[in-house]
Order: sequence, then C-alpha cells, then structure tokens
Amino acid sequence: MKFTERFLLELKANKITQKELAEKLQIDESNITKWKKGENLPSLTVFFELCKLLDVSADYLLGLED
Repeated sequence: MKFTERFLLELKANKITQKELAEKLQIDESNITKWKKGENLPSLTVFFELCKLLDVSADYLLGLED
C-alpha cells in the first residue's frame, strides 16, 4: 500500500479533517490535497510531525511494514 492510501486510511481512522490537520501541522491545506491525490509528499519535518499526530510509525505510513 502506498503513502497516499495509508494516509487517507489514517485520516479517516483518526477522524481528522484536512483543515484540522493543516492547522495542526501549520501548513497550507493545498499541500494536504496534493498528498491525497498522490501529487506530492510532505517534507521530512512535516512527515515526522504527521506520524506523531496520527500516532503511526514512519515505516507504516510509507508502506514498509503493516
């Protein structure tokens, strides 16, 4: 499973909206839209914060482990 698929699953599981996530990560909401479409990936710094917010490992979110 790719980052995009796991990212979408975790957003749904955590019941967090795109707007809420953007606010918590202090980024523009358009970045999240691009992640959801698979057009872009978060920077390493943002990715680290994203993993903490979603309470998942980087390996899981990247599809390296289940």
